[in-house]
Amino acid sequence: MTDGKPPIRVLVADDHLVLRLGLVTLIQRQPDMELVGQASSGPQVVELFRRHRPDVTLMDLRMPGMSGSDAIATICGEQPQARIIVLTIHRGDEAVYQALRAGARGYLLKDIPVEEILEAVRVVHAGGQCIPADIAARMVDRIRQADLTSREIAVIKLIARGFSNKQIGVKLDVSEATARSRVASILAKLGVKDRTHAVTLALERSIIDLEDVEAQGPPDLG
Repeated sequence: MTDGKPPIRVLVADDHLVLRLGLVTLIQRQPDMELVGQASSGPQVVELFRRHRPDVTLMDLRMPGMSGSDAIATICGEQPQARIIVLTIHRGDEAVYQALRAGARGYLLKDIPVEEILEAVRVVHAGGQCIPADIAARMVDRIRQADLTSREIAVIKLIARGFSNKQIGVKLDVSEATARSRVASILAKLGVKDRTHAVTLALERSIIDLEDVEAQGPPDLG
């Protein structure tokens, strides 16, 4: 307790052990903060949030079992006043957009100085938001863009793996015409003219990951 005020109760969630322990140590060294738990997966951070009701949660976006955005949405659906800060390596517009739309009040990149992480915890605890100016500016443009549907995201992942319209149709159990229509919709929404540009932009915006590109190649249709 500092100056008669109770410490800020912080929950830390990151599946990378070294990074998580670094954050844990950082929080534990602050006289105005108290660590209430640490999680290594999406389901675990939801469980620990329910158990401890922390003042602030520091959370990575990519964790096993449940994505950070889904975990944020689950927590904020149950506790709208939850104060969550995303701390991640992902700079893509889509990752930021999905996290903020789910209810995050801060979005920080892991390469920032530790002092900025601590300041963000204090600002968000006090009811503020902590979103860097460059990220906020990009979000203005992202909000104007149409969202890809879950089916369209499935299609662009297959495009990234080199699937043709026919192969996409077989994989998703739809006609080739339907697959072609979905590809056209994706290109229109992303504002691009070809598949290569669509995949490049989807990677830049974190709509898909490199894992989607490097996944098993197209099936042999004979």
